[in-house]
Amino acid sequence: MSTAFEWALLGGAAALAGALNAVAGGGSFLTLPALALVGVPLVSANATGTAALLPGYLAGAWALRRELAGPMSPSLLRLAVLSVLGGAAGAALLLSTSNQAFGRIVPWLLLAATLLFAIGPALVRRRAEVAAPGRAWLADLGIVAVAVYGGYFNGGLGILLLAVLGALGHADMGRMNGIKNFVSAILTLMAVAIYAASGAIVWTHALWMALGATAGGYAGGTAARRLRPELVRGFVVLTGLAMTGAFFLNAR
Repeated sequence: MSTAFEWALLGGAAALAGALNAVAGGGSFLTLPALALVGVPLVSANATGTAALLPGYLAGAWALRRELAGPMSPSLLRLAVLSVLGGAAGAALLLSTSNQAFGRIVPWLLLAATLLFAIGPALVRRRAEVAAPGRAWLADLGIVAVAVYGGYFNGGLGILLLAVLGALGHADMGRMNGIKNFVSAILTLMAVAIYAASGAIVWTHALWMALGATAGGYAGGTAARRLRPELVRGFVVLTGLAMTGAFFLNAR
């Protein structure tokens, strides 16, 4: 592969990933394979792709900051602490996984994330009041578990968070999206800090892809009003299945 082709591939994948994240999610279905294709080891590719998408998470959290006004359970401070703990644990778990082992795990993670996208709307609509007094530990456990997953592998994080929040009794989709973006930003920021400290991020790729993801996110956010969500979700699911198949074949 020529260097020009590599830069074009990474920039294009990041731009489309940013657009998908702005509309429905699933950007990591594109960033991880693109980085692996240009020769970045899988663990480093996962860390680099997560770092590239971090600005989008931060921007999303800032954009919906007003949705977090007023009291909530768990509180914002509690959510932040749980997100930091889970994100740190997930990042540490990723860095303790060898590239060979991660290569065997990735297809299953991609498959799980793709299935989450496929059944996501049904999961979000299904609510059970588990956040009742005396059972707050279930809410804490749910948030920490998702944060660990997000620190280890970002695919399907948004849908998983919305599903957990729905199960915790949240019904206001605006508030749910605000919480989702806040938790995603905090846990990803923590994970990226740990990745960076370990030297797992390829910064030249991450910064270039961050520019592409930012541009794609702006374009995707602008186009979101005109796109049918079910069509976008179908595209994400098909992309996820294609990438899952490719990684399964590569792992053989």
